[in-house]
Amino acid sequence: MTITVYSKPACVQCTATTRALAAKGIEFDLVDLTEDAEAMARVTELGYRQAPVVMAGDDHWAGFRPDKIAALA
Repeated sequence: MTITVYSKPACVQCTATTRALAAKGIEFDLVDLTEDAEAMARVTELGYRQAPVVMAGDDHWAGFRPDKIAALA
């Protein structure tokens, strides 16, 4: 399963999410929404207004979600 984290600089929830994924040894791609207009359009189309947005296979969510991260392990 491919996991992508769409984040923004200086985002506390983004940092918490990427740290939690790394601590569990889960590989992920990191995309900076401030530098990728296509990625920003993609997450906006899904209705998200906050970062991070995590795409994990067919599942996706916004914010720091330890429950969702634990389910990936």
